[in-house]
Amino acid sequence: MSDIDVQNVLAQMRVMASKAQGIGIEKTATVGDSDFSTLLSKSIDVVSSTQKQAGALTESFVKGDPNVNLAQVMVSLQKASVSFEAMTQVRNKLMDAYKEIMRMRV
Repeated sequence: MSDIDVQNVLAQMRVMASKAQGIGIEKTATVGDSDFSTLLSKSIDVVSSTQKQAGALTESFVKGDPNVNLAQVMVSLQKASVSFEAMTQVRNKLMDAYKEIMRMRV
């Protein structure tokens, strides 16, 4: 597993923060070809792959693989945990929005 590029991670965090604040929404809305369901499906696949990678690293560490250290395992487990929590929060917000739409009078 490669070393973590801190500058790359910080840049990704800044982009995600700006999107969360609504700064980058115009660009993503006009990009075009991908619809919401495709985007959601891809993000679920990424979360799944992150969890599988964390599981594989954990299993390798438990088996005593000398190429896997504890720090790698802990970082991968935290990545999997954060990505799953984020996906759960998105699901909760979608359910809240759906419930709000269903309560609207036409």
